[in-house]
Amino acid sequence: MTVTGGPKPKAVHVADVLREEVKKMQPGERLPTQRELADRFGFAGQTVQNGLAILRAEGVIESAGNLGNFVSGGESKEDVRDDIKEIRSQIQTLTERVAELEARSGPGGM
Repeated sequence: MTVTGGPKPKAVHVADVLREEVKKMQPGERLPTQRELADRFGFAGQTVQNGLAILRAEGVIESAGNLGNFVSGGESKEDVRDDIKEIRSQIQTLTERVAELEARSGPGGM
């Protein structure tokens, strides 16, 4: 089956279609090979590779080199971003607390 692209870039189309299919798959499940996907979509291998790169950047899939691409079982990048924001907030709070304690102890420390 050949899937044709719309007005968006072909690599984005590949990523969009695969993103929906991956939602129905289990973590660790292997995606079809790049060649199989290129045949299915009717696009060049580089276009499919670029679409897969989008999904890897989003954390939707993981590459295992020559073994192929697999559905990610970890946190999405959005989850990681939220974790980083929380850690930064905690660091800021601790930094303010340390500055407060240092100010109380006066010059030269304790």
